[in-house]
Amino acid sequence: MAKKTEEKGEKKSEKKELPKDLTVKLYSPYKVYFNDTAQSVSALNQTGPFDILPGHHNFMTLLEKCEVVIRQNGQELKFKISRGIMHVKKNSVTIFLDV
Repeated sequence: MAKKTEEKGEKKSEKKELPKDLTVKLYSPYKVYFNDTAQSVSALNQTGPFDILPGHHNFMTLLEKCEVVIRQNGQELKFKISRGIMHVKKNSVTIFLDV
């Protein structure tokens, strides 16, 4: 006879697979600097440095003068910015510069 593995009222916990990549777009009104997938994005806001990884919660922030670092396939791509707005939603990172 098969054993019942779930007790009444308990639900099986299902692991959600996190995406492996983010979709990242870094642009200004007149130029697109980056538009591809990446493993992470690092930047600086008023509270300090932070990282965005796949599965990050929805997030919006004003960026301070810093170097935005986009990690893609083992490489670090660095972009010096004076200011910007970052919006993170559903593994998509949009950074709008010169605002």
